[in-house]
Amino acid sequence: MKIEVFGPGCPKCEQLERVVKEALSELNVIAEVEKVKDMGKIVEAGILMPPGLRINGKLKSSGRVPKVDEVKKWIEERP
Repeated sequence: MKIEVFGPGCPKCEQLERVVKEALSELNVIAEVEKVKDMGKIVEAGILMPPGLRINGKLKSSGRVPKVDEVKKWIEERP
């Protein structure tokens, strides 16, 4: 499983990374979590307002920090 957290390093971007790690910990799931700070790559991913979250190539969130339970649900949707 690959999880990408998009954002230039703003407080909400850091918060999203913490939420993702908390969700993974609660589910006892191991995943590669990549922080993408390059604005070109952020825009290329379709994220017009960071932070953004992509799980296994699917954009799940943009412009907000989802709750831990919401991220857990997305992680459990994996194929």
